[in-house]
Amino acid sequence: MNNMNQIFGPDVTAPPIVHARFSIGDVVQHLRFGFRGVVFDIDPVFANSDEWYQAIPEEARPDKDQPFYHLLAENDESSYVAYVSQQNLIADDSEEPVDHPAISDMFGTYANGKYQLRPLHRH
Repeated sequence: MNNMNQIFGPDVTAPPIVHARFSIGDVVQHLRFGFRGVVFDIDPVFANSDEWYQAIPEEARPDKDQPFYHLLAENDESSYVAYVSQQNLIADDSEEPVDHPAISDMFGTYANGKYQLRPLHRH
C-alpha cells in the first residue's frame, strides 16, 4: 500500500504533476484575445466553477490538467481579473508595465518584464 492510500484511502488519486511556465509577477499576454496581465496566483490544475468552465465554447475549452493563472488584466477598454489556462498564455515581451489599479497594492517595482511581490503578500 502506498503512502497516498494510507493517508487518504484507496479512492483518492494524486493530481498529475504539472509545471507552471509562468510565476507570480510575470507579465503575460493571452494568445487569442491579446489582453495583457500580471500573474498574482497560480492553480496547478483547474480550480474554478463548473459553470465557468461550461461557459467556454466546447471547441475552445482548455484541458483542466494544466496550470491556470489568476491575472490582474487589462485591455484597451478596462482593467479586470482574469482566469486563464497555461495553453492560452505567452510571455509579454513589450517591456511595458500593466495599468491595473490593484497592482500597486500587491506589487512593488517593475523591471525586466516582471513585478516584484510586496513582502506583505509573500507566503
